[in-house]
Amino acid sequence: MRATLNIPDDLLSEVQKITGEKSKTKAITTAMKEYVRQKKIKKLLALRGKIQIEYDWEKEEELEIKAQAEREKLLEK
Repeated sequence: MRATLNIPDDLLSEVQKITGEKSKTKAITTAMKEYVRQKKIKKLLALRGKIQIEYDWEKEEELEIKAQAEREKLLEK
């Protein structure tokens, strides 16, 4: 998507330096992706202690071992 933006030159130069991108478009895209990623992480961290997940890894491991044994039996036939 094309857009006309008024971005201060010093800010754009700093973004290019920090991201290591030579292209203005790539620098802005990289910065925006990183911003979105950080916001998503913040939202996930805000959920800490609010969501309770019951996960029985031992049961999952047992089911996976059984499934693997069944797959091996099918391959032997």
